Amino acid sequence: MKKLLFIAFFAITTGVFAQDNTPSKVGESYTKKEVQIKMRDGATLFTAIYTPKDLSKKYPIIMQRTPYSCAPYGGNEFKKSIGPSETMMKEGYIVVYQDVRGRWMSDGLYDNMRAFIPNKKGKSQIDEASDTYDTIDWLVKNVGNNNGNVGVWGISYPGFYSTYSLLSNHPALKAVSPQACISDFFFDDFHHNGAYLLSYWKATPLFGIQKSEKTSKSWYQLPDLGTKDDYQFFLDAGPLSNLDKFYGKDNEFWQQLKDHSSYDDFWQKRGILQHLKDIKPAVMTVGGWFDAEDLYGPLNTYQAIEKSSKNYNTIVMGPWSHGDWARNGAQAVIGNINFGDSISGFFQKNIEAKFFRHFLKDNGKGENTLPEAYVFDTGSKDWKSYNVWPPKNAAKESFYLAQDKLMTASQNGVGFQEFISDPKKPVPFTEDINQKGITPRKYMTDDQRFAARRPDVLVYETEVLENNMTLAGDILAQLQVSTTGTDSDWIVKVIDVFPNDEPETPEVAPYLKMSNYHMMVRSEVMRGRFRNSFINPEPFIANQKTAVNIKLQDVMHTFKKGHKIQIQIQSTWFPLIDLNPQTYVENIFYAKPEDFKKQTQRVYDDSKIIFSVVK
Repeated sequence: MKKLLFIAFFAITTGVFAQDNTPSKVGESYTKKEVQIKMRDGATLFTAIYTPKDLSKKYPIIMQRTPYSCAPYGGNEFKKSIGPSETMMKEGYIVVYQDVRGRWMSDGLYDNMRAFIPNKKGKSQIDEASDTYDTIDWLVKNVGNNNGNVGVWGISYPGFYSTYSLLSNHPALKAVSPQACISDFFFDDFHHNGAYLLSYWKATPLFGIQKSEKTSKSWYQLPDLGTKDDYQFFLDAGPLSNLDKFYGKDNEFWQQLKDHSSYDDFWQKRGILQHLKDIKPAVMTVGGWFDAEDLYGPLNTYQAIEKSSKNYNTIVMGPWSHGDWARNGAQAVIGNINFGDSISGFFQKNIEAKFFRHFLKDNGKGENTLPEAYVFDTGSKDWKSYNVWPPKNAAKESFYLAQDKLMTASQNGVGFQEFISDPKKPVPFTEDINQKGITPRKYMTDDQRFAARRPDVLVYETEVLENNMTLAGDILAQLQVSTTGTDSDWIVKVIDVFPNDEPETPEVAPYLKMSNYHMMVRSEVMRGRFRNSFINPEPFIANQKTAVNIKLQDVMHTFKKGHKIQIQIQSTWFPLIDLNPQTYVENIFYAKPEDFKKQTQRVYDDSKIIFSVVK
């Protein structure tokens, strides 16, 4: 069980494209060399270098730095495929993989989301930017047949190291593609707006245990829960403190999560967005509209660079979950929804390969035909291109929540709807029982009818749309709420309600009727104690009407004529996020069973959802 969990997580975090069990063909066209590159403080980092056998021309270097292993190890052991895609592998690049400091076959101590040091003093002050600089410098000086241009790419955590490479300021670094990139662990992966994502708890050992020596074998173990029913397991476990027995004191990350439950200096200094200023290399940020792990990172990485740099900066957002664009599936299917054929292949050949070819092989010369923003409309199921994101023709439009209606007319705010939120019977985030891998994904487009029919979920709908309505950009929920308790979570879901005559999709979901399907388009949680500040949490005053604003991440979605737009509001979302006691405690990681109380929640009629609507 532990081995299977590791394999599943390794597969979804490394960002490798689809691989089968056939023998590697990389060795037919590439030679492999393994080296230990010395950093400025004396630590050495394991680096695998794949060089084309054809030495008649020079090649750019394309590199990935990873905490997830450069396996397979051994000079005669080859990956099934190398580089961002098979297209680029065939075009010919010097492809480099490196175990980051403190991981696998590299020296040093690992620091999870290591903080950037802007003004380093002496060789002992290191970070991922200095390690990247030292690596690039060694490569361009010591690897034969390179043309002096270096690119960096990576998905998920390697995406974070890709972003980090932009801070290295090495002159040979010309093009970087952060993909599904982590940017801040208080908003990516392990937290959303202050709520702890319990669904990531099983992944904690990957980031929290130091190794004692260089190793090609895993030195940590993932927990074996003894059941595939996560909902029941975590419900039976009770408060988060009861999970301590699974992780000893040597799990640094578990202790860090517990000790830093607000956005304190520990998390702030590990964020990278604030450092993305005056960036010089070309950047192509890539993400998936249904990426359950890292949606915040790509959108905000692009925006941070766009605001403070004059470099070439573009964004690609497709109908993908985490890293799907690097796989070669014939169809782009998320959960029960099929978005079309060969979408990932199209991206690899016509967007990604073109980006790196232009800046690394053509030295940025000639016409670059890629748009500023290449985004997929997940409702109309086609690509759209814009010269800025969000598009300039997207205007803010408010929809008020009044009883069970979602309407544009202004409300007086005299009424409300209410529900009882019971921590002992939390709203599930999915109907599924068996969870594949460690982090959930399918729920991002899941049918939400099961939730709409619960008494502890409020539902608001438009009338049937008479015309298409396209949303492009962020969504802001401005709620006016009250609770009988002193703390509460607020979850908002934006849903596309299909018409009754929606065609069936037996090739994707033969077990499911698509008539009246409730497709989740976007969702987000706000831990109420952080409604005014992520740094300084504060309790609610019981029964007092209070403003809670929730920013939902961007969408590109057309609600078609004949569909309806639905909003669901609830206070539990289990076990995607941990349970809020609903009574204020200083740190929820140390909450006691008696702290968890049933409360009555109200949402007032002057609450509204602000959409970015294409005009």
